[in-house]
Amino acid sequence: MGAQSDTESKRPPKRPGAGQLPSRDRQIAGFLFCLPGIVLLVSMLLGPFLLAFGLSFTNLRLGSPLPVRFIGIENFHAILTSESFWQALGNNLYFTAVVVPVQTGFALALAILVNQPLRGVLAFRSIYFMPVVVVMTVAATVWLILFNPERGLVNAFLRLISGGHLESMWLRAPESAMPAIMIMSIWQGVGFQMIIILAALQGIPKELYEQAEIDGAVAGQRFLYVTLPQLRNTLIFVATVTMILAFRLFDQVWVTTRGGPLGATRTMMIEMVELGFERQMISRGSAVAVIFFIIVVAITILQRSLIREEK
Repeated sequence: MGAQSDTESKRPPKRPGAGQLPSRDRQIAGFLFCLPGIVLLVSMLLGPFLLAFGLSFTNLRLGSPLPVRFIGIENFHAILTSESFWQALGNNLYFTAVVVPVQTGFALALAILVNQPLRGVLAFRSIYFMPVVVVMTVAATVWLILFNPERGLVNAFLRLISGGHLESMWLRAPESAMPAIMIMSIWQGVGFQMIIILAALQGIPKELYEQAEIDGAVAGQRFLYVTLPQLRNTLIFVATVTMILAFRLFDQVWVTTRGGPLGATRTMMIEMVELGFERQMISRGSAVAVIFFIIVVAITILQRSLIREEK
């Protein structure tokens, strides 16, 4: 035994395998693989944000012959005391408060439905996901026709089931314009969330359901005590992504209402585009972009803290 131990102690250390690099080389290789992503991140996200941040403290206007000068926080003061900005932020919050839970819940229901071992389930998955691949401007144009108060199919269906007593002005009335935007947004985006939740559902070990069934748990109890806890982080991620996209609400509003009627569908993105390009106040539009960026970062940090808490 002693001779064998001495022999083993004198053996030279094992060399890295044929496909294995030393530690320093692996770090360099990893950095080189990450470099294209870092370049894109800096050029497409960090760079424009720093530029907008700098412009937000100036008086820059598009096409103005006046020299650019530093004006401090005047742009932020003007925005935060503007009634249209707070209306836009309120519309974003209203849209987010409704769409995030409804769309997430709907996506969860669809994911559970298409996760069943039924005939033709692949066709249903494709049908539910199909609106996601439709460009939002095209989808909004189609829904603009569907929501037409006189000739649209939505009002025609409502009149049919109500005997001609139920109809709405939809995009032409302040009280119904935002709900109409919500309907088309949920229709277009729910398939993406469904696919993410479906992938998480298929990753839940079947042994957990078998054990719960042995313990006497019915279908509702298995959903509450097995499915939902296993999907916690996935649902947080889906809700966070949906929340960020909700604050980015622009395409469907721009195509259908341009923020009207009476500002009922005005959003932060509409506010930023109108200030920066239509009114040519690029510095004030940049200030709106900075505020929007801060809100998105705060939401992302909240999401990461919730997931860390679970781990």
